[in-house]
Amino acid sequence: MQNHFDLFQLPQRFAIDLSALDGAYHNVQNQVHPDKFASAPDAEKRVAMQWATRANEAYKTLKSPFKRAAYLCELNGVDLQVESNTAMPLEFLMQQMEWREALDDARAQKNRDELDALDAAIRAARKTALAQIAQLLDADDFTQAAGLVRQLMFLEKFADEVLHALDALPD
Repeated sequence: MQNHFDLFQLPQRFAIDLSALDGAYHNVQNQVHPDKFASAPDAEKRVAMQWATRANEAYKTLKSPFKRAAYLCELNGVDLQVESNTAMPLEFLMQQMEWREALDDARAQKNRDELDALDAAIRAARKTALAQIAQLLDADDFTQAAGLVRQLMFLEKFADEVLHALDALPD
């Protein structure tokens, strides 16, 4: 079975051309769109639906830098061990604790400026982590990258919490 990169005829690396991904996705979708198989036998309809579903999943995975990084690690035999490996560098854990405290304070005070500052800090941390992950993945260092992908998972989750806190503030 071909992987997501093969499906869209893209090189198997972290840095991808997003417009090429979009174009390839639309080409695949056009070939397997259920409307094209409206009068086809049920078996062909099912196969087309499976391909359309697979294309959607592959597209979502490759479009997201976080999911693409995790996928590349897994493709290259490195299990992220997200459930079993929770070990993180002390510096990262301390930063997480500081941010968590800042989030709690900003929520309690309904302080938009503090939440915006926290959002900016997390965006910067995500950008830095993605740059490091890209470098490691494109150098085929999937084991090192997996550790950073696990950290990025925490950053993604925390960024969602900050956005949720911002959305909850009155206008």
